[in-house]
Amino acid sequence: MILIGQFDSPFVRRVGIALELYGLGFEHRPWSTFRDADQIVAFNPLRRVPTLVLDDGEVLIESAAILDYLDERVWPAKALMAESGAQRRQALKTCALATGLCDKAVSLVYERVLHAETSDVWINRCHAQIGSVLDALEADRSRRTSPYWFGDSISHADIAVGCALRFLREAHTALFNDAQWPSLSTHGKRCEALPAFQTVRQEFIPPK
Repeated sequence: MILIGQFDSPFVRRVGIALELYGLGFEHRPWSTFRDADQIVAFNPLRRVPTLVLDDGEVLIESAAILDYLDERVWPAKALMAESGAQRRQALKTCALATGLCDKAVSLVYERVLHAETSDVWINRCHAQIGSVLDALEADRSRRTSPYWFGDSISHADIAVGCALRFLREAHTALFNDAQWPSLSTHGKRCEALPAFQTVRQEFIPPK
């Protein structure tokens, strides 16, 4: 398999970490959606990452769809998501909040880097959305006493939140502080200490 995209993207990183945890070998092509768009388009007409090229040439796009395929590959022994029920719904919601936060954080990067004149209305809206998601995730995580979100083992929810927090810290330093969201801070540090998180990482590089 070939995973296309840089690991400073929280979406690419969550796929890379899952591949590591699942023990599925892959080739990594750290292509930028800006600098290497002409190479990405040969596999993904959207020119977006992550893009996963399977051994038979089939191409999967969008992190949730890719993870769904990877879960099928290892089901049920290693899957990082409950098969059904309340825990699955809660995990999917947590993932949606974390990836939604990432969408807004990425939008803020583009607003800052790509636009000569920025929109205060848009920036304030993104800030409000990010803050509200952090509050919701903090409230949820603070009620849980287990090492990870749903028990003693890591899940896609843990990975999604961990990747979101690292991206937010690096891309928008002022938008996260440990004192305001202590449970999330602890969660992020626990995730980042894991070997898979250490292996699949890259310092944030703003688009040019």
